[in-house]
Amino acid sequence: MPTQPLPPPINPRQMDILRAVAAMAWADGQLEPDEIRLMLDEFVVLFAKSEAEKPTLKQSLREYFDQNLPLEEIIPQIKRVEDRKLVLRLAYQVIQASRRRPDEPRVNLDEAAAYQRLVRMLNLPADDVADIEASVIPTDEVHSTGIIKALAARLHNLISS
Repeated sequence: MPTQPLPPPINPRQMDILRAVAAMAWADGQLEPDEIRLMLDEFVVLFAKSEAEKPTLKQSLREYFDQNLPLEEIIPQIKRVEDRKLVLRLAYQVIQASRRRPDEPRVNLDEAAAYQRLVRMLNLPADDVADIEASVIPTDEVHSTGIIKALAARLHNLISS
């Protein structure tokens, strides 16, 4: 019988955030390498207590992403508004992190439907949702033009509208 990996050394509040974002990564039935990379990078920065802890935490988190729990079980556990906003931002980043095929939209139909469910369950004000979505720059924009150019283009679009 295979052994269950030990939970990562994070508190229950952080575990709920991890589970919610991982559930969004699984929304289309696949956990893509780019989604894993993004989650690891974000969670290590958020959860590590020291620089020395980061490599061990990263490995521990990686093993835990295989869990795929329903959002309906996880979201009610996330009480703090700041945590709900964080979940929304990370979930939005994750669903934009990869495509299954080059001809597919960045956010596929399964992910879009799960994201809409998540938005409803988080019950954040529409302005907060719009602000969070506007703050997330798709990965391909960052890589193709650089972060500064991508931010400048977004700022220009906001000013022009």
